[in-house]
Amino acid sequence: MSSKRTDYISWDEYFMGVAILSGMRSKDPNTQVGACIVSQDNKILSMGYNGFPIGCSDDEFPWDREGEPLDSKYLYSTHSELNAILNYRGTSLEGAKLYVSLFPCNECAKAIIQCGIKTIVYDEDKYKDTPSVIASKKMLDAAGVRYYQYNRSNREIKFKV
Repeated sequence: MSSKRTDYISWDEYFMGVAILSGMRSKDPNTQVGACIVSQDNKILSMGYNGFPIGCSDDEFPWDREGEPLDSKYLYSTHSELNAILNYRGTSLEGAKLYVSLFPCNECAKAIIQCGIKTIVYDEDKYKDTPSVIASKKMLDAAGVRYYQYNRSNREIKFKV
């Protein structure tokens, strides 16, 4: 009798991989962020990536980061976390876990708290010193939402068939 394989990926590797892969759907030329929401029993509930709302053409709305406010993406784009929350078609996200490739901003933190997500696993925190992320962490701490940084294994993922 042979033994089961032991080099399988962890739940964190699996779900962060799904979040990162989701972010690859983003058409944003500068930043691609993905999110994956998971139930307490490790079932994928929803996914999202940063982009424009349905019906807003990504060929007609701006992708610029700079310039006049109406000529930049920031007034139009939806972050991956909010997209994942809005894409969910179930009844409740209470107690769920969110995997996201970039630490959530303050606006996404509000939605995360309000929908009942209790844990955030994030990959990057490159805006940690900005008012948005500082406010986000303050609200998440106050609301009892746990968050921790994903620990990359640097494992090379190979597909076997």
